[in-house]
Amino acid sequence: MKKLLALLGALLLAGVVQAENATHAGGYTIHHNALTTDSISPQAANAYGIARSTSRGMLNISVIRDKSGTTGTPVTAAITLHASNLMGQPRDDIKLREVREDNAIYYIADFPVAHREHLKFDLDVVPQGETHPLHASFEQEFFTR
Repeated sequence: MKKLLALLGALLLAGVVQAENATHAGGYTIHHNALTTDSISPQAANAYGIARSTSRGMLNISVIRDKSGTTGTPVTAAITLHASNLMGQPRDDIKLREVREDNAIYYIADFPVAHREHLKFDLDVVPQGETHPLHASFEQEFFTR
């Protein structure tokens, strides 16, 4: 649980600088965030096998079933990720992996990034028990210096 809290704390701290990193669709909230891995704690990086570096990006996605009066329920999902740079060149080296810890379910990936690299992320998300994909997209510029 401490590993999860450290990782989520780092991601939430990074999110404070930006607008809410979430997409609401079809009764679900898809939380998405991208940052350089030097932002996460050494303990969390070690626990998840992530190299801490300004030249490595990290993607974190969670899918929450909306439930009135609560923060919702984490659910598993099939996620198809398409990432590309500003010239439309695909980044096929970004592979998501599922992480489960207690009641939390999230999907992470780490990958190399260049200074001022601007990536567009398109997600097709099919929550468990659903048949139609939900779509989310966001962009992130990475600063490595």
